[in-house]
Amino acid sequence: MRQTIQQHRVVVIGAGYTGATAAGRLARRLRGEDVSITLVNAEPDFVERVRMHQLAVGQPLRPRPFDEMFAGTGVELRLGRVTGIDVGRRTVTVTGADGASDLEYDTLVYALGSAWNTQGVPGTTEHAHEIAGRDGALRLRDRLAALAPGSPVTVVGGGLTGVEAATELAETRPDLDVSLIARAGLGDWLSPKGARHLRKVFTTLRITTHEHTTVTAVHADRVTTTEGDIPAAVTIWTTGFAVHPIARATTLETGDTGQITVDATMRSLSHPDVYAIGDAALVTGPGDKPLRMSCASGVPTAWQAADAIAARLTGSKLPTISARYFNQCISLGRKEGLIQYVTADDRAVNAALTGRLAALYKELVCKGAAWGVANPTTGLPVRRRRVTAERARVGVPAA
Repeated sequence: MRQTIQQHRVVVIGAGYTGATAAGRLARRLRGEDVSITLVNAEPDFVERVRMHQLAVGQPLRPRPFDEMFAGTGVELRLGRVTGIDVGRRTVTVTGADGASDLEYDTLVYALGSAWNTQGVPGTTEHAHEIAGRDGALRLRDRLAALAPGSPVTVVGGGLTGVEAATELAETRPDLDVSLIARAGLGDWLSPKGARHLRKVFTTLRITTHEHTTVTAVHADRVTTTEGDIPAAVTIWTTGFAVHPIARATTLETGDTGQITVDATMRSLSHPDVYAIGDAALVTGPGDKPLRMSCASGVPTAWQAADAIAARLTGSKLPTISARYFNQCISLGRKEGLIQYVTADDRAVNAALTGRLAALYKELVCKGAAWGVANPTTGLPVRRRRVTAERARVGVPAA
């Protein structure tokens, strides 16, 4: 007769691409009578973060409620914000509509992700808009909708997010005067073919580019730069991401960026009952370079963590998923796109797909990413394994 065990309590905090994927994948790897899986998130539906620039310019996005996404899987959604973590007591403090309460765990999957990074530039918090999350994108949508024709809108940041925001806005609102400020050259990380296409699209959309320019302050009606003031009825700030600060407030070991240091299975180096995934994890990739904060980097870490947790609980062989890059997918409005092929460590090679076909490719990638959250084992049949009695609670041995 099989020994009766207590359920192993897995708590996943954050339900973006990585957290939702990890929760769903674990539910498909383990038997529901052996584990409880609780997913903590502030919102009741999944947010397609890679589409926030579309939402900001007024394009409707398809609702993706978690109760539909996780129907029949055994994943329990707990609505609320994570306001504290005690890794010594193994508790997460969740603050919701009914106040704050502690949620106990045996295994914690930390997937709180990242938000916009103001870089400490004066006036950014007060006057700039961000599109790192849905709330910010919706506030920007309302502000843009109120602008009169000819109003100047300035995008700060020449990376992927800034390029996508500027082109989406210029295509949707050709009546506005859109400009982009880049600290380096426009598209200088791309191959020559990719950079030429990017400049061509910017010219077609009449986007003014201020290259090799640094913003030193943001005001209500302009931005101050090293090259002088630039008018801005609206400033959109896209200069990278910063991780959620809560990890640094715990005794978890973190790197200089505030990301949690992990091993190859995404397990915390300081607390083996904690796993960090996505933007929250400091992961070494090909070429011994840290993986960049992105959906492309994060989803493989979610697979790795979920499979490693399942393997340790069931006494199975630990899996290894190699994280590497293949391409950078960039939307340039709805009609244009750019697929820049890269090396495993994310350096551009002399190959790129451009134009309408690239736009369709990027759209398929976005749809595939959302589909992958609801189908975290890529639609393949899986076997739900039993958790061994000696591993059910906190005494899971290191491996």
